[in-house]
Amino acid sequence: MNTDPIADYLTRIRNANSAGHRTVSIPSSNLKKEITKILFDQGYILSYKFEETINNQGNIKIALKYDSLTKDPVIKKIQRISTPGLRQYNSSNDLPRVLNGLGISIISTSKGVMTGKEAKKNNVGGEVICYVY
Repeated sequence: MNTDPIADYLTRIRNANSAGHRTVSIPSSNLKKEITKILFDQGYILSYKFEETINNQGNIKIALKYDSLTKDPVIKKIQRISTPGLRQYNSSNDLPRVLNGLGISIISTSKGVMTGKEAKKNNVGGEVICYVY
C-alpha cells in the first residue's frame, strides 16, 4: 500500500534520471497526468503517453530528456513539498519562486493543477505539490 502516490511518482522519475534510463513507466491517476502535462509543457520531459491496462488504472510512460552534449538530465532536482502529514498551502501573494525564477513550482488550485507563475497570474493560491529545476 502506497500512502503518498505523488511522492512515489516523483521518486520514480528521480531514480530513472539518476540511473540514465530513457523511459519510465508509472501507475496513472488524474493528478499525475496533470503533473506530467505540466512537465512536458515546461520542457522537462521529452514526451509522454497514457496507456490503458487491464485493471483500468492505466500507466503513464514518460520519455526523459537529457542534454545532447553532456548527457546530463534536464531535471536536476524534483522535490516533494506538501506531504500527507504536513500540507503546505500558499495564497497567491505568497507563492514561492524556485531558484529565483529558473525552476517551477507545481500548485494544485481550485482551478486545476498549474505552475506557480500561472497561479499568480490567475490570482489563485493552493497546495504546493513540488519544485522542479
